[in-house]
Order: sequence, then structure tokens, then C-alpha cells
Amino acid sequence: MDGARERITTNIRKGVLEYCVLALLSQRDMYGLELADTLVARGLTASEGSLYPLLARMRQAGSVETRWLTPEQGHARRYYAITDQGRAQLRVFAAVWRDIQPHVDELITEEA
Repeated sequence: MDGARERITTNIRKGVLEYCVLALLSQRDMYGLELADTLVARGLTASEGSLYPLLARMRQAGSVETRWLTPEQGHARRYYAITDQGRAQLRVFAAVWRDIQPHVDELITEEA
């Protein structure tokens, strides 16, 4: 990736990552590494290192809650779940995204 593309990609990812996490958690509870792997596979974050500070901020803000589960085999995992507040934030983000996305597409199609 060249410098300009990398910078733009990073900025867009930063802007939507929190809402992508909420969207995933609206489907089911997930543990941190599972979230990270899913987001990395979709190209929405570069590494799990940037995700954990975000999850901590989201927990402090009340958009996610956590619980520790220990499977029969393996180590304890912190699972993240979306809260009612997080669902409300996701609904607002989805509405805003649907409102602005066609306009952005239209502008960049005209420019490109």
C-alpha cells in the first residue's frame, strides 16, 4: 500500500471500527481474539493490538459489557456483549451511514 492509500484506509477504519464491533456483537457475544480475527479477516483492522484499547473504552462508555468464561478445556476468556446503549448507538450509526454513503459514492464516482 502506498502512503496516501494507507493513511486513508487507517482513517476510515478508525472511524467505523467501533460500530463494526457493535454490529458483530449484535449477532452474538464474542471473545476478544475472535473479534480481532473476524475484523482482520474482513480488512477492518490491521491488528488485534488496536482493538483491545477500543474495547476497554467501549466498556467504560457502557456500549459493551463483559464476562469471563472458562471452557472445559483451555483458559478463561473475556466475552463481550452489546448493551442496550450499544444497540442504540449502532442504530444511529446505521441510519447515518445509509444517509451519507450514497452521497459519498456519487461524489467519488464523479471524481474517479
